[in-house]
Amino acid sequence: MAQALYRKWRPQTFDEVSGQEHVLQTLRNAIAGGRIAHAYLFSGPRGTGKTTLARLLAKAVNCTNPDPSARPDNTCPTCTAIADGRLLDLIELDAASNRGIDEIRDLRDKINFSPGQARYKVYIIDEVHMLTEPAFNALLKTLEEPPAHAIFVLATTDPQKVPATIVSRCQPFAFRRLTLNEIVSRLQHLADEEGLRVEPGALALIARQATGSMRDAVSLLDQLAAGSVDITLARAQAALGAGALQWVGDVIDALCRSDAAAGLDAINRAIDGGADARQFARQIVEQLRSVLLIKLGDASLVDVTHEQRAALNEQAGQLDLDRITRAIKLFNQAAVELRGGWQPQLPLEMGRASCRERV
Repeated sequence: MAQALYRKWRPQTFDEVSGQEHVLQTLRNAIAGGRIAHAYLFSGPRGTGKTTLARLLAKAVNCTNPDPSARPDNTCPTCTAIADGRLLDLIELDAASNRGIDEIRDLRDKINFSPGQARYKVYIIDEVHMLTEPAFNALLKTLEEPPAHAIFVLATTDPQKVPATIVSRCQPFAFRRLTLNEIVSRLQHLADEEGLRVEPGALALIARQATGSMRDAVSLLDQLAAGSVDITLARAQAALGAGALQWVGDVIDALCRSDAAAGLDAINRAIDGGADARQFARQIVEQLRSVLLIKLGDASLVDVTHEQRAALNEQAGQLDLDRITRAIKLFNQAAVELRGGWQPQLPLEMGRASCRERV
C-alpha cells in the first residue's frame, strides 16, 4: 500500500521543518545548552507542525550524537527507532479518544518506571484540551512533580480550554499558520522529489486552499498526484472545486463597476460549476478583506502571489472604503445563512444585490 505523502515526507530533522522559526530557534538553543524543560505546551491551528516538532524534540533529547547542536542527527539508533515508530519510551496519547481519568491514572502509574531504551521518556498528548476536568486534575499532579526522566509535550488547537494551572507548569509555544510562500516552497520540493510536474499556479492554488495548514496542502497535492504526474492549474481547479476563485474575482470586479447583472451571473456560474455556496461566500469575504487591508495601507498583511496582488490593488483603487465594508458584512452574513437551503445561491444573490448601490 502506498504511503500518504504527508507521512512519507514528515520532517525528520529541524532543518526540514517549514516555518515556526521562533519555536525552532528556542528549542535548538535549549537542546544545545542542556536547558530542557519537563513540560511544553504547543498550541496553534491544525497542520502547522505541532506533533511533528514534538516528535523531533523527542528525538533531540534522546539523540546520542556527542555534539548537542547537531541533535537530532537522524542516524543514531534512538533517532532511527523513533522514525520507525518502535521506541517504547515515546508514548503518544490522543486525548480526543482517551480523555478520561483512567487513561491519565494509567500514565501516572507507569511514569516512574525508568526508560527502557532512551535517556528520557517523552509523553506526547495530542488535543490535550479534550481531557475531562478530573483527568486534568490527575495530570496536574504529575506535571508538578515529574520524575527526572520524563518530558511532556502537550499539543492543542484550542489553548483557551487548557486550565491555567496546566499552562503555568509548561513552556508555551504558539504555532502560527504557514504563509503562502512557505507552503508553495515545500510543495515544490515534494513535487521534485516525487517526480511530479506541477504548474506554479496549481501550487499557489493548493497553498491557498490549505489556509495555512501544511498537512492539508500536502494531502491536496497527494490527491492530485493520484490522477497524473502532470498537475495543471485547470486540473487542480476541477479536482479541488476551486475554479470558483476566478468567479470570486469576477464578482468583485462587477462590484467595482456597479454591474449587478454581471455579479449575479458570476455567482450562478460558480454554483452551476460545482462550487460550494458557503465556501464561495467565504472566498469572497477573504478577497474583500484583502482589498480592505490594501485600501487601509496594510498590504503587508495580505499573503498572495504577485499576480493576485496586482488585481487586488486595482480593485482597491476602484472601491471606496464604505462599499468594501458593506460588501464584507453582506457576504459574511450570506455565508452564515447558507445552511442547505433549497436555493443555495439565494443568500449570495441577495448580498450582491444589496451592495449594488453606492453608499
